[in-house]
Amino acid sequence: MPLKVLSVLDAAKIRYYHFKAIIVAGMGIFTDAYDLFCIPLITRLLAHIYYASHNYKIPHPVEASMLAVALLGTMIGQLVFGRLGDRVGRHVYGLALMLMMAGSFGFLLGVGIGGDYPLSATIMSEYANKRMRGAFIAAVFSMQGFGILASSIVTMAVCKIFGHFYPSSQKDPMPNEADIAWRLILMLGALPTALTYYWRMMMPETARYTALVELNVHKAARDMELVLDVPLSQITEDYPFPQNPPSYPLFSKQFFLLHGRDLLACSAAWFLIDIVFYINNLCQIHIYKKYLYDQKDGKTLTAFEAAFEVARLQAIVACYSTIPGYFAAVFLIDRIGRVRIQAGGFLFMAIGYFSIGNIPWKSNTGGLIIFLHSLTYFFANCGPNTTTFIVPAELFPARFRSTCHGIAGAAGKVGAMIGAVGFLMASHDEDPIGHKMTKRMKVVLNVLGGICVAGMAVTMLLTRETMGRSLEENENENQDESVQEASDLNRS
Repeated sequence: MPLKVLSVLDAAKIRYYHFKAIIVAGMGIFTDAYDLFCIPLITRLLAHIYYASHNYKIPHPVEASMLAVALLGTMIGQLVFGRLGDRVGRHVYGLALMLMMAGSFGFLLGVGIGGDYPLSATIMSEYANKRMRGAFIAAVFSMQGFGILASSIVTMAVCKIFGHFYPSSQKDPMPNEADIAWRLILMLGALPTALTYYWRMMMPETARYTALVELNVHKAARDMELVLDVPLSQITEDYPFPQNPPSYPLFSKQFFLLHGRDLLACSAAWFLIDIVFYINNLCQIHIYKKYLYDQKDGKTLTAFEAAFEVARLQAIVACYSTIPGYFAAVFLIDRIGRVRIQAGGFLFMAIGYFSIGNIPWKSNTGGLIIFLHSLTYFFANCGPNTTTFIVPAELFPARFRSTCHGIAGAAGKVGAMIGAVGFLMASHDEDPIGHKMTKRMKVVLNVLGGICVAGMAVTMLLTRETMGRSLEENENENQDESVQEASDLNRS
């Protein structure tokens, strides 16, 4: 018999607190995306400060190291804060936000970003009703798209302002001016998080953590009385504690019997999509390279003009491809289910990559290639990039939920490091003009298509559907199936 307070949460109509939770949790994701997607923009400024002797380009080993450090910090943050979220409570979210606000470009910032992922997803999943839980979590994750767009707009604005006060001359702007600019761009990204920090700290602990992990059902009901706007008598339990709470520990034999398949499915899918997603963002500069100008009026672009060009391109792609994909995911996730969206996203991404990798790159095929590449962004976000964030927050028991989400996300960041660093190191002989594709680039795109096929297979074979069921029903279903499997093995 489910607890009354959880049953009321599952059946609740859309209320103000749902939108408040989306904004508060989403601001962390917004800042995550803002900071991570600032990297390709501010590297243009850093190149003019430190690498004038390299034709204003950061060497690939240096760029790869910068990405690896940030991604390593993200991976560690997901593991550490994921576990803290289950051991201490979801309120450690505030510490992750503080690290993001205090950190700068590098490892510490990555730790804060990583810590935000499992906590934001878990908080939203535990506040949402079961009918629209997927849409609510997808709405939180859609803030990633707006973070990408905001990083581009802020970079363009800062570069325009600095370019106005420090107009171009025969020499590039002074390095100290560009140095101020990139730091200002990063600092501005912390403002939305700072503005919502108070709201986050004032939100009560989720009822599921209080009732199912701390075993304080009466406190959970009191906390939710104002949130749900219902009399306390309707959500107060007849018994002060859940009866016979499960006691098996994390990573025990019983844990792997009940949840090992789900953890493997979530981790493998996230690992595969992050290889593709991060390489795709790095490929963007190669796909659209001929639309980026290296010179203006016969002069080499200044640091601010070069960063502006890349930011403008990123903003355009976000508006016509990335953000529409998130909107489509919010609309479809509770209508056709997580498995179909994830498998379909992988399928259409594979078609796009195989097509781009095998179409001759000529002047008359540029529009087709750009269209196909934009579809890979759309179906990544209306597909596995969104669902891999949602599903781990729905499959696991409350006392393991944040930890398992962090493990799956950390597996994704391992894939991101492999993809991003490997791509940068493998693309050192790129075509300098961008009008044709090197053999290595064709191989990379076909490999991405193969990875998407593998992701579709993992989804179809291992991933469970969670649409329309409460979090506790998903957990109980796993237990029932695992017990049945164990019984069948014993009889055989």
